Amino acid sequence: MSNPDALRDEAERCLRALAGDHARLRDDQWTAIGALVVERRRALVVQRTGWGKSAVYFVATRLLRDRGAGPTVIVSPLLALMRNQIEAADRAGIHARTVNSANTADWDQVFAEVEAGAVDVLLVSPERLNNPEFRDLVLPKLAAGAGLVVVDEAHCISDWGHDFRPDYRRLRTLLAELPPGTPVLATTATANARVTQDVAEQLAGDDPLVLRGPLERDSLHLAVVRLPTAEQRVAWLGERLNELPGSGIIYTLTVAAAHEIAGYLRDRGHEVAAYSGQTEQAERLQAEQDLQDNKLKALVATSALGMGFDKPDLGFIVHVGAPQSPVAYYQQIGRAGRGVDRAEVILLPGREDRDIWAYFAGLAFPPEPVVRQTLDVLEAAGRPLSTGALEPHVDLNRTRLDMMLKVLDVDGAVHRVKGGWTATGRPWTYDRERYERVTAERRREQQAMLDYIATSTCREEYLRRQLDDPAAAPCGRCDNCTGRHRPADVTEKSALQARDRLHRPGVDIAPRRMWPAGVKDDLGVSGRIDPALQAETGRALGRLTDIGWGNRLRDLFAADDTDVPPDMLDAVVKVLAAWDWSARPTGVVTIGSRSRPRLVTTFGRRIADIGRLRYLGELTPLGDPAPRRHNSAQRLRSVWNTLTVPDPLASALPATPGPLLLVDDRVETGWTMTVATRLLKQSGAQTILPLTLSTPT
Repeated sequence: MSNPDALRDEAERCLRALAGDHARLRDDQWTAIGALVVERRRALVVQRTGWGKSAVYFVATRLLRDRGAGPTVIVSPLLALMRNQIEAADRAGIHARTVNSANTADWDQVFAEVEAGAVDVLLVSPERLNNPEFRDLVLPKLAAGAGLVVVDEAHCISDWGHDFRPDYRRLRTLLAELPPGTPVLATTATANARVTQDVAEQLAGDDPLVLRGPLERDSLHLAVVRLPTAEQRVAWLGERLNELPGSGIIYTLTVAAAHEIAGYLRDRGHEVAAYSGQTEQAERLQAEQDLQDNKLKALVATSALGMGFDKPDLGFIVHVGAPQSPVAYYQQIGRAGRGVDRAEVILLPGREDRDIWAYFAGLAFPPEPVVRQTLDVLEAAGRPLSTGALEPHVDLNRTRLDMMLKVLDVDGAVHRVKGGWTATGRPWTYDRERYERVTAERRREQQAMLDYIATSTCREEYLRRQLDDPAAAPCGRCDNCTGRHRPADVTEKSALQARDRLHRPGVDIAPRRMWPAGVKDDLGVSGRIDPALQAETGRALGRLTDIGWGNRLRDLFAADDTDVPPDMLDAVVKVLAAWDWSARPTGVVTIGSRSRPRLVTTFGRRIADIGRLRYLGELTPLGDPAPRRHNSAQRLRSVWNTLTVPDPLASALPATPGPLLLVDDRVETGWTMTVATRLLKQSGAQTILPLTLSTPT
């Protein structure tokens, strides 16, 4: 490797095999490749989407493999990204394989190929890093024999970043244990100065090379269209979707919104599909392929369609609702215009965006007393405890508890083993100052997003400054630079159609079927809930996350206790009329409420009057209001003894054959409805049909 010109010629030939005869290495690409192949350094490359970061590690892999190095190990966050990268590697004669949660049956074969030297690139999903068997048995061998380690989407390492993932934190330990001279490459398109510094520090090497380029995307034409209501935003999209070039992505903030908007657009004759983390894997793959093949005008997607999707000719990105940071927004819009001269980028912000941001803000690292309590429980147990076994003792929902444990694992306070988690007994310090600074940074980012919406200056320059791009300058293309703002009007007919679709009432409420783990000793229940004590599938008017009824419901619950609004009552009547029950209800029971007694009681009585059903009374609340709890075991404990069946209601139940509507204002976890159903059935009720105004998702 003493002749740099010959090595660059070899790198150029590899690049052309990868990307076509027209491809030429950029200067910074060659600088990074030289640092990895010749100097065996650690490097961080922060470059815009479409710049060619994957070319750096594929070319470096080819050069290193030709010189006898072991395989490249790439940690990559999304399966879609893996699929695209494997296809790209094959074009350059680079044999790539992957291990992730979707191909466990192939692992033995993959590892055998690695041992035999037949694999040039092994792609690993980040959740594998926290799997005990993979971490303890497989990862050390991979690290010891790796010729190059790549951390893709490296901003996920940093809790300052918009897309922090606890599984990525384990990379710091991995990188620190690599044999001397193992080159490491970290890449990202979305890192401001703070995240760049944090990632560079976590590369755990001496003096890592940082290559940061300008983030201008000269194909993107940014615009903001402000409309007052959700139905007007959706109607605007329905009227103008065919005016947008090619095919694209319509991003939403919630799963519910993705399905609502996709349904409306299909009603208008547009070829679209909904896409979220809840979509079945086969359906997701088919939707991605249909968009790649231009069989769809758009995917209506949550952020689940993000870093991993690569379609260079995407002609537009529309956001119905604003992401909570300019950095996250710039990353998502970077999917568009990579292989076309012009792509339209449109933001349709909504007043409900802040409510959704507030929900996700609740997923921050827990306060110190909760963390200490978790460590104390694990220490006292003296054996591994699963996340489910911890829930009865720690008031966190499953997602947040998992996140906290993964961070504690990396910090050395707990260890994940087969069967759950154990405490290590090592001293651990709660970094309150850092967590508070991260929380403050999240609030700053949210305000920056609101300022982006309101700015009268260049939109691209504003976003690039948020990413600390020193080359940020007016783009001359956005609506503010050109003075050409998109019209914010819709026809009355379209607005009414959108309103009818978004306010179409009715959401299923699935009954709880299993008691949570850990409550048998004090509550005496475990395993499957006796079917004789379960409710039937119920109905709610809407979801709190809906962009239709969601806004109205959130306003209702934020206000003082009042009667159920007439339009909501009318919509509930439509829900009842469309309910395909096996037998018509004969009576109504309400769940006594301390927070909204007027709302719940008038709701139940009005339903009884309209349906000419007998109003039997309410379950009486007992004691002081239960504090809000965040997981199933804690929530069930808090409501177990808070309701009773008064004597008049108990007497009326056996005398009222047939199904009963059990009415409450909202379902959150479902445990209040489960306990209420159990009490009523034990008192003689036959069939319980839950009915509420809202459900969370």
